[in-house]
Amino acid sequence: METQQSLVFSVTRQSPELITPAKPTPHEFKSLSDIDDQDAFRFQIPNIQFYPMKNDFANVPKMDPVKVIREALSKTLVFYYPLAGRLREGVGRKLAVECTGEGVIFVEADADVTLAQFGDAPEPPFPCFEELLFEVPDSFGILDCPLLHIQVTRLKCGGFIFASRINHTMCDAAGLVQFLSALGEIARGASAPSIPPVWQRELLNARNPPRVTCTHSQYDEVDDFININLDNIVNRSFFFGPPEICALRQLVPPHLGKCSSFELLTAFLWRCRTCSLQLDPQEEVRICSLVNARTKFNPPILPKGYYGNAFVNPAAITTAGKLCENPFGYALGLVKKIKEAVTEEYMRSIADLVVLKGRPIFMLARTYYVSDLTHAGFEDINFGWGRAAYGGPPSGVLGYGLGGMSFYIPHKNKKGENGIAVALSLPAIAMQKFAVEVDSMLKNNSQFVMIENASVPIHSAL
Repeated sequence: METQQSLVFSVTRQSPELITPAKPTPHEFKSLSDIDDQDAFRFQIPNIQFYPMKNDFANVPKMDPVKVIREALSKTLVFYYPLAGRLREGVGRKLAVECTGEGVIFVEADADVTLAQFGDAPEPPFPCFEELLFEVPDSFGILDCPLLHIQVTRLKCGGFIFASRINHTMCDAAGLVQFLSALGEIARGASAPSIPPVWQRELLNARNPPRVTCTHSQYDEVDDFININLDNIVNRSFFFGPPEICALRQLVPPHLGKCSSFELLTAFLWRCRTCSLQLDPQEEVRICSLVNARTKFNPPILPKGYYGNAFVNPAAITTAGKLCENPFGYALGLVKKIKEAVTEEYMRSIADLVVLKGRPIFMLARTYYVSDLTHAGFEDINFGWGRAAYGGPPSGVLGYGLGGMSFYIPHKNKKGENGIAVALSLPAIAMQKFAVEVDSMLKNNSQFVMIENASVPIHSAL
């Protein structure tokens, strides 16, 4: 069997088509929130899900995932009709969706490969991803372009791959999962989503008058730039199961008290990643953690069914020297303070800052962003073929000034152990040093597993 590292296959695609809502929908303009309407969100989020062949056909005809999903998509867009529209830019570059009903891109495809050839436990990065989500000409823009692109690729084994790309200004990961879950429900025969979609983007608009009352260092500006050769970038996944998390807990100093697995892993990765980059000790480095406002507050500030962007990304700051020279507890202490900063006032203050400062871009240089998708539910999306063998981003990201993003993805390894796969992108030399740093910190734990995958092209969102 071919390994995922060396796997090469070909994909035959049909001509792209636009899928429109199955019924007439309102033609209207819907403004985005001031949290949605940030320059940093003007890109498209890729996602991929792998599904094995359905085994319970018995005496019924074999279902075609392309036909099932295409029909369900048209019906789902009746409820999520803004996604079938186009973004327009108004006064002051303010974004709004014109709900035109023009539709979303859908591509039917077939690949000469089986799911088993992606390995017993598929993990990012995935080979030939550009074939599994082909870039349709003139589809990658933000304004006046389709907001959603889906490709369903049948596999030789009877399984299929569902790949998508959505305009980030329209929704975040939780919003995308909500939409895809609705698509799955309708594909399985439901007449309507169990959670009705809610627009109400005005709930995250700036106040009148806007006033910045909190510190938002993730929007600080810097002038320096570190040149990166994107041809020398390596993508890998690292698996952390219960033994690895237990090993990290042993490094926690008593004064820090109880720590979540997320805090442990984030501090660990930030420290190892920074050390591997061998920055000047005086260089400022940051960690930004994405915090979802849907579940942060009690009572909630957003209604159930809200599918817009509802996260903020508070930062912790130090120097490369302090981070790498101090014990693990130093990084952990900084990470533990991140979520404490996020209050309802903090959310309002960010919306106000976005308006007052003209949609500033997040700090990218030497900033490590982490997004916890372990409870997002991508793997639970069911189109009628059961749970996905994998669901989530196709890779980590490396971008401007050695900034980057990692995703924490729920994963079961080849041994059947449940844990977290972390997708990471670094220059080749730094990746080698990162692996050494990881092994050094976990040297007393022989169970640590590194999943090494081949380099893949990086199309950075940062």
